[in-house]
Amino acid sequence: MKIVHTRDTMSAIYLDAVKIRCHVFMLEQGVPGEIELDKYEAACIHFVLYDDDNEAIATCRLLPLEQNLIKLQRMAVKKGYRGKDYGRLIVKNAEQFSKEQGYNTITLGAQITALGFYERMGYVKEGDMFLDANIEHYQMTKSL
Repeated sequence: MKIVHTRDTMSAIYLDAVKIRCHVFMLEQGVPGEIELDKYEAACIHFVLYDDDNEAIATCRLLPLEQNLIKLQRMAVKKGYRGKDYGRLIVKNAEQFSKEQGYNTITLGAQITALGFYERMGYVKEGDMFLDANIEHYQMTKSL
C-alpha cells in the first residue's frame, strides 16, 4: 500500500487519478465530463492510493485557496474497495500533507451520502445544503 501525489497533469499518477474519478463520478454518478475535469486540474495536488499490486484504488485532490486554507476535492474510492478504510487513509494523507505545507484549515463539499464519513474524521458541517453537479452537498471544514 502506498500513497503518492503529483502536480504534473501529464504524469501516470494524475492519469490514474482521472481514471478513478471518471469511473466513480462520471459513470456511476452521471457527472458530466466538463464538470468533473475542470479548469483547476493544474492548480491542484493529486493523490492516488495504490494497493500492494500497484493498482490505483483511491484518489483525491487538494486545491490551495488562501494562505491558510486548502480544499479537499474529488475524493473517490473504486467500487469493490469501498468500506475498507481506503478513503480514510487517503484523506488522512492529504490532511498531513496540508499541515506540512502550513495550512491550518481544510474545507470540502461533501456529498450528502458521505456526511457521516467526514464527520467521523472530524469535519464539521456548515451552512445549508447545496447542489453541485446536481448532487446534494454540504460544506464542511476541519482545523488541522
